[in-house]
Amino acid sequence: MSNSIRVLLADDHAVVRAGIRQFMERAGDIQVVAEAEDGEVAKALIERHHPDVAVLDIQMPKASGIEVTRWVRANILTTGVLILTAYDDDPYIMAVLQAGANGYVLKTAAPAEIIQAVHDVYAGKSVLDATIARKLMAQVAGQGAPAPVEPLTDREMEVLKLAGKGYTNKAIGVNLGISDRTVQGHLARVFDKLQATSRTEAVMRAVSLGWLPPELGELGDS
Repeated sequence: MSNSIRVLLADDHAVVRAGIRQFMERAGDIQVVAEAEDGEVAKALIERHHPDVAVLDIQMPKASGIEVTRWVRANILTTGVLILTAYDDDPYIMAVLQAGANGYVLKTAAPAEIIQAVHDVYAGKSVLDATIARKLMAQVAGQGAPAPVEPLTDREMEVLKLAGKGYTNKAIGVNLGISDRTVQGHLARVFDKLQATSRTEAVMRAVSLGWLPPELGELGDS
């Protein structure tokens, strides 16, 4: 299993962990290298194993999945974070995305969808459960983007479209023939113009403004 995706699984319910581990490892290319029953243990194991993807519940003792996500983004930049939880409340969703999670999937999703989400996060894509994507779309549409909104340049729009399709900065750069640093600069200006704090939020705002097609509002949903 040298080419497998190395996963850390963190959930405070042993039965839940066992079930998730079982169907993940049946996929054949996913290896659960460690399990954690609370947030502090999760951080210690992530630091020890440097997994490709950390699959975290939100509500855990000692440190929440949101706190662990912030810690991962600050310390273990190579590890992708997939939130797998029963919570679909708006405050949780926004807190997770702002913390820097790469994906947010509900435990009601089919095993195949969760496995695909692990693959997508490993590939550097953003993943949102379809239910979560619709809630975010409704929220953004209800709030509206701050006015006035400065239009994006053609190149900024190209970068945002590719980001909305789940492309990494490197992949966007290759696609457009520009450097990673230039891509980062374009995204920074896009975030500033749309007053967004993440790719997901920027795409949602652009969709709500009619600048992007609605299907891009469901990042990684396939």
